[in-house]
Amino acid sequence: MARREVPRHRWVLTDRLPASCSKGPRALPGRVRPGGEADSLRPVPSVVVLDYGSGNLRSAERALVRAGADVEVTADRHRARTAGGLMVPGVGAFAACMRGLTGVGGGDIIRGRLAEGRPVLGVCVGMQVLFERGEEHGVRADGLGVLPGTVRRLRAPVLPHMGWNEVDPALGSALFDGIPPATRFYFVHSYAAMTCDGLVSTSNHGERFVAAVERGPLAATQFHPEKSSAAGARLLANWVGALEPVR
Repeated sequence: MARREVPRHRWVLTDRLPASCSKGPRALPGRVRPGGEADSLRPVPSVVVLDYGSGNLRSAERALVRAGADVEVTADRHRARTAGGLMVPGVGAFAACMRGLTGVGGGDIIRGRLAEGRPVLGVCVGMQVLFERGEEHGVRADGLGVLPGTVRRLRAPVLPHMGWNEVDPALGSALFDGIPPATRFYFVHSYAAMTCDGLVSTSNHGERFVAAVERGPLAATQFHPEKSSAAGARLLANWVGALEPVR
């Protein structure tokens, strides 16, 4: 079945996000089309949200637009490989997401971008598949292996881990710049990585786990920034703001 392309946009933020972000739901700042304010005339970075049949594509697209990106949702390999930034969303089972990624050449796209120093942002299961392997629903599946380690079931009395929870950002994190420690983000998952190389931010649900990681051009979050209100908006604005703009 042919994949549906989503129209491209050029929106930018008109207001700075607050220095202190909410620890729960809060409205996001507005947006305008370029051409009104002088600040809106600056070059806009391009971002592709990889469409491989999984993830909150529309929510991710809207959140990135608000963060100041020119966004396209597509499975086109050339566009995904050459955009200023690539977001890899994901919901559902690890093995199913890996099959979807393989079907659109996602592994080659992601590895190729990272080899060239092009930014990639994985979200939720889009983060988990970056690891070497995942153990979910009794199924052990290989991941992309760009991050070391295994994704496994959380040892917690209540699963899934669903709702707002505090994140302890890594010292020197670019993703969490301007976001206070213990700010809450929105999680929906039962599986996670326990350790990882790079700048690792953590959260706790039954046990401490990797909530976000930054390593060179690769960044990833176990939580959903697109559902995390002002804090998530700030994190996405930090990521988008570091991308090379379209000129």
